[in-house]
Amino acid sequence: MLAELHQQSQALADAPPREILRWAVERYFPRLTMATAFGPEGCVILALLAEIEPRTHVFNLDTGYQFEETLQLRDRIAERYGIEVELKRPALSVAQYELQHGGPLYQTDPDRCCFDRKVTVLRQAVVGMDAWISGIRRDQSHDRANVPIVDWDRKFHLVKISPLATWTRADVWREIMARDIPYNPLHDEGYQSIGCWPCTRRVAADEHERAGRWSGTTKTECGLHTPAEQDGSGI
Repeated sequence: MLAELHQQSQALADAPPREILRWAVERYFPRLTMATAFGPEGCVILALLAEIEPRTHVFNLDTGYQFEETLQLRDRIAERYGIEVELKRPALSVAQYELQHGGPLYQTDPDRCCFDRKVTVLRQAVVGMDAWISGIRRDQSHDRANVPIVDWDRKFHLVKISPLATWTRADVWREIMARDIPYNPLHDEGYQSIGCWPCTRRVAADEHERAGRWSGTTKTECGLHTPAEQDGSGI
């Protein structure tokens, strides 16, 4: 199967995102899902899915720490495209979680916080699915530089499809502007990559787009897109 997925990834290497998504729908729907944090890339993919197969299951990892603007964008997406993005939440509320750990864990152990409130939740969300769609791009970070368009996700045990892998940030925003795709208004206020509010800051014009994530730490990924063997302890 790995050889087949590699071959398919190579075959789609120069394909536009629309063609990649059409292939994914034809191959895996209805056991196809998409995870979105409502970033620019996710909004582009949602706009395409609305045309190709709007019944595709889509979910958001609602950690309890998302910006209000992010959750409001979910409503705008539903109104514009008729796609209801399901909110997947951890077993413990933020209040319960912080009580259990004696305060905000994102301050003392952000890796564990991401694992408990994102990785574990995604692992449960994809049960019963054959493939999931991600909005990551190769130029976002060193960790993502070699992401295949189609691959076997060893961490979550299903096929992972990244239709925007070869696109740049400029490509994404060009598509958003050309098609008037809804996006998070925080992007107009200096936020380029948006995650949970405690771990996201505005970035300067000369900073990398992901410099505002976990600023002041060595952490660069939440754990959803890192290989299983890099995570240790399953994180």
